[in-house]
Amino acid sequence: MTDTPGRLLALLSLLQTPREWPGSELAERLRVTPRTIRRDVDRLRRLGYPVEATLGAAGGYRLVAGSALPPLVLDDEEAVAIAVGLRASAGHAVDGIEEASLRALTKLRRILPSRLRTRVAALTAATATVPAPPGPVVDPEVLVVLAAAITNRERVRFRYRSGDGAETARRVDPRAVVPFQRRWYLVAFDDDRADWRVFRVDRVGDPRATGERGPQREAPFADAAAFVRDRLWGLLPTYRAVATLHLPLAEAARRLGPAVGGLEEVDDATCLLRTGTDTLEWLAFRLTQLGCAFEVHEPPELADHLRSLAARAAAAAGPAPG
Repeated sequence: MTDTPGRLLALLSLLQTPREWPGSELAERLRVTPRTIRRDVDRLRRLGYPVEATLGAAGGYRLVAGSALPPLVLDDEEAVAIAVGLRASAGHAVDGIEEASLRALTKLRRILPSRLRTRVAALTAATATVPAPPGPVVDPEVLVVLAAAITNRERVRFRYRSGDGAETARRVDPRAVVPFQRRWYLVAFDDDRADWRVFRVDRVGDPRATGERGPQREAPFADAAAFVRDRLWGLLPTYRAVATLHLPLAEAARRLGPAVGGLEEVDDATCLLRTGTDTLEWLAFRLTQLGCAFEVHEPPELADHLRSLAARAAAAAGPAPG
């Protein structure tokens, strides 16, 4: 890359990713010599970018926090991704996030080149955001404190309010913050209870990093999001449902999809559905949307719910025309 200004921008874009770059890898990416990389790093430093270099086999270059904020360099894909993310962020239950996202999106649109402004305008115009339903929201400062403690591997103290309103003092080793179904959850090891726990962040009050570093515990999960999902679903009541569907097996499988449960063929025109569900309303909806006759064998709660649903539907429809 012989264009020096363009090469400096490309180098700055790489350095703004949160990792350390060996000089040889930067040289290979930009198709220049390591000596040119060293000169370009010196140029960036003179322009006010705090580029730190470390020596040794594992050494390299990285951009560190400085006293002033240098201009942010984004490539085309990054700029579009940020714009779309800001547009969609209003659906998250974080206090004040919608207004802040719109302000940031307005600033970004002003500086986008025309070719990107057209792409972003088309994407945002075609994207519909579902407003967050009424309910508790998360203080963004709480998220910032927890995220910083996770990054720094520091213990955190906070007040936690349970579902019944009782407050307890907690001291935890935080591992991850997970957004799930319009809620935010903290995955952490609770020191006093000696167990991994999931906390709703909107119930966390006055979090403070203690400066202590907890022991390097191995988490009993590889994916924090899956851990939150499984833990929350495990708290819900589970119903075992069995129903006969008056549909051929292949057609029932097509209409239900792979995630509903097991199907067994009874005859050419009928099959048996066996599934587990934590929400009777959801299963009743899926069954009635199949467009076929069916009989529920269990649980009795599902049959009762369908009778109630049928009565409400009949009352809404009124008497049949004469």
